[in-house]
Amino acid sequence: MDVRVQGGAPPDPFLSAADLLTTEHELDHPVRVRVRDDPDERTWAAHYDDHHVLNISRQAATSAMARELALHEFAHMARYEEGHASHTQSTDEALFLALSGQSVERRKLAHCYQIANHMRDIYADDITIDVAPGAKLIQFLESELAAAVADAPGPAGDRPSGAEPASTESDPDITAVNAAFALGLAERHDLIDTDHRLYDLARAAAADAPSIGVEPFKHRFRSLIDDPSESDFRRDLVAVTKAYALGNERAAD
Repeated sequence: MDVRVQGGAPPDPFLSAADLLTTEHELDHPVRVRVRDDPDERTWAAHYDDHHVLNISRQAATSAMARELALHEFAHMARYEEGHASHTQSTDEALFLALSGQSVERRKLAHCYQIANHMRDIYADDITIDVAPGAKLIQFLESELAAAVADAPGPAGDRPSGAEPASTESDPDITAVNAAFALGLAERHDLIDTDHRLYDLARAAAADAPSIGVEPFKHRFRSLIDDPSESDFRRDLVAVTKAYALGNERAAD
């Protein structure tokens, strides 16, 4: 696997991630790692005819999670190369099918794209958890969720222990879906026990977003089929989009 790091960051985390990936998967195209100074854009992958690009912020590239973040993006690249339906189905097409003729808030529409990314993340992390321990990933998800829950509108006394408030309020609705994603991924791979703190955080997130059904969303993420056809994935993406944007998931809870 050909990996070249541009931007002055230490190459070791990226080479280590590549070594992990190649124990089970191989990329046909080379990867260019571009380290960027914008800390708000943590990581994202781009795909071209003859190569992939892993864009990563300098902050992320030099963090304790650098290897795991790189491995996650390499897994997306592997899914793309294998033509996995989650990475070939157009999000725009599915959202059009789900929301045609409906009036949807702009923030909700933006959240729908984030939820589509979560569905792709499930399939990428099926690879990452297959080739590397999932403990650091769970710690990362727990930390992200704790910050979002602490940051949500509401009395500080309602926040779970250890959840420190941040500077900008989070959106409770998408935080609840993010909690469902974290639990769905963790349960899909048996990574946590029933008393894990993620469950406490998810309950707090659900309380902050009473119109969102955390359990049904968790079930959707956890039960995504391993090798969907494009029709399968489009159906699932349309269904979860309707559930979130049109507010009918709570009724199924």
